[in-house]
This record gives sequence, structure tokens and C-alpha cells, in this order.
Amino acid sequence: MKKLIFVLLISFCCAAGVYAKTVFVYFSATGTTENMAKNAASVMDADIFKIQPVQEYTAADRNWHDKNSRTSIECNDPKSRPAIANKIDISEYDTVVLCYPIWWGYAARIMYTYVERQDWRGKKLITLCTSGSSGLGQSGTDLAKHAKGAEYLGGKDFTRKGGDEVKKYIEGLLK
Repeated sequence: MKKLIFVLLISFCCAAGVYAKTVFVYFSATGTTENMAKNAASVMDADIFKIQPVQEYTAADRNWHDKNSRTSIECNDPKSRPAIANKIDISEYDTVVLCYPIWWGYAARIMYTYVERQDWRGKKLITLCTSGSSGLGQSGTDLAKHAKGAEYLGGKDFTRKGGDEVKKYIEGLLK
């Protein structure tokens, strides 16, 4: 009887999405990365969380023509770690998909703030980016270096691709 109750409980949890194994964690300042992450998470029926900065990024903050803009200053300082307003618990997940914009050839610095605060032991890490021109570059492997204990499976630029393409890519990495 106890076995039957346990099996039913696990089945219920799986059906309710409580036992999800893959999670998308994203940061987006303009909505581009958010759209990509939400579409992919929806297609994969995965949980999704947004990294929320304490101070939102304005258009002036993101002005790459201004060497004194907030993002220019952050990107030129490898130790910059913008503050995060929310906590995201990844302890119940096996695979974490980080989604982020590329700024000046690098992952937005807030991603480092997030990555360095997590316990990555036993987790699989996949990185997906959006970019106006730079592409993924070394951003995925660089973030993975800060995700101590994670197994980095790979990363790709999905700026102009849909959720189905992301799903196919991730499923290929997880085989």
C-alpha cells in the first residue's frame, strides 16, 4: 500500500510540474532575450525565472556609444557584479539553461552575479544568448568557469531562432 501511495504521489508531482528537471534562468534588458527564453521554456514545458536587477537598465544605461554609460562601465570592469533583486533557487533542477544578452562581446555582468551565488554541484549547464552582432563568443565557457561544479554542455546564439530550434539543440546536448 505504501508503494502504491508513493508511486501515485510521484506521478501527481510529475503531472503537476513540481518535479521539473530543466529550468531556464534569464536576464533581459530590452525584451529580446526574454522572448527567446519564454518561447523555448514553453516549448520544452520547463520552468522559467527572470533575474531582476535592483536597478533596471534604461536606454541611456545601454548606450554603447557612450563610454560612460552604465553597461559600458560594467563591461569594462571584469569584477563588476550588478546587484540582483530576487533569489532564484535551482536546487531541484538537474539542467539549468542560462539565457542572456551579449554586451560588448560578453555576457551581461549581472549573469556573473547570479552564477557565482549558486551551488552548481551536479548540475548540467547550457548557455543561450541573444546578440545584435557578436554571437556567443567565449561567454558560455567564461560563465561556466564561474559555475563551480557544473558540467558545461555547450552554448549557442539564438537571437533569430524559435523555441523549437532551442528545444532540438538542448535535447541534442542532453543525449
